[in-house]
Amino acid sequence: MSEQEHKRRVRYSGTHPRRFEEKYKELNPEKYAADVQKIRESGKTPAGTHILIMVQEILDFLQIQPGQIGLDATLGYGGHTHKMLEQLQGKGHLYATDVDPIESEKTTARLRALGFGEDILTVRRMNFADLDKVAPGQKFDFVLADLGVSSMQIDDPKRGFTFKQDGPLDLRLDPTSGVTAAERLRELRYDELVVLLNENADEPYAEQIAKAVLRTYKRGGTIDTTRQLYAAVADALSFLPKKEQREAVKKSCQRTFQALRIDVNSEFEVLYAFLEKLPHVLRDGGRVAVLTFHSGEDRLVKKAFKQGVRDGLFREAARDVIRPSAEECYRNPRAKSTKMRWAIK
Repeated sequence: MSEQEHKRRVRYSGTHPRRFEEKYKELNPEKYAADVQKIRESGKTPAGTHILIMVQEILDFLQIQPGQIGLDATLGYGGHTHKMLEQLQGKGHLYATDVDPIESEKTTARLRALGFGEDILTVRRMNFADLDKVAPGQKFDFVLADLGVSSMQIDDPKRGFTFKQDGPLDLRLDPTSGVTAAERLRELRYDELVVLLNENADEPYAEQIAKAVLRTYKRGGTIDTTRQLYAAVADALSFLPKKEQREAVKKSCQRTFQALRIDVNSEFEVLYAFLEKLPHVLRDGGRVAVLTFHSGEDRLVKKAFKQGVRDGLFREAARDVIRPSAEECYRNPRAKSTKMRWAIK
């Protein structure tokens, strides 16, 4: 029997790994559980993982009972899925959907290894806009939709969601279909880019950023990577006082990336479709909880739930948003912008 080939870990300079691919402990949380836990306790999200948001609030509202049928519309890292499966206690069934072929495969394998077989969990790689096709004819007792981008996607520079490290300007949740953010950006006229930045991210410097992007192209430059887009935003805001520039560029970059991500993935159109079909896949008394992470999403969910109550599609809906506790926001800074809304069929 031949010896198993020894694979050396990624080498890095300095005392701590800085680049995503160098963080071998964080990227292997099962093997280095104690190290990963220390990172979590320090208020950081380990690379390649995702920290659950508002778990108790979700479970308290959904009131999952053994034997029920549910849907996790956004599988992601599978943390919420795991908690909901525990509530079922081996009885009933949970369906889960995700468009990301990379992360959904990893998550499915992780959940199977924990003992959740096909008898209790069905994972479908599809957009949650098609929730009526997940289990045709099946009515759900509970539905959860976590609309945020997963930390695994944000942290990996190859996916193009972060400007902290250079990588291709992609931003697609499903990198196997559609156009990249770089391709989309080249297609946009000045006025279209201004509208996109305003409507998708409420960007106060939309006109300046649009001019800087077009100026880059006119000079023969490219914006094919995340750091090239960062440079264009920095150029657009160079008129600001020096002491304000760093923070302003950071926030405008976050909003610019958000605006492009929403456009590339047709996120508002997908959410419209989900909200329109949602009441029709719930049982009477069925419960739905939705987590949103920016004002555009929250407005759509709030309006849909209110209209649903007026039209008799929902018996009740949240009057006010539920937010994560200060303690949770301290433990997980990425939770700060989260809003939860709910409705009952």
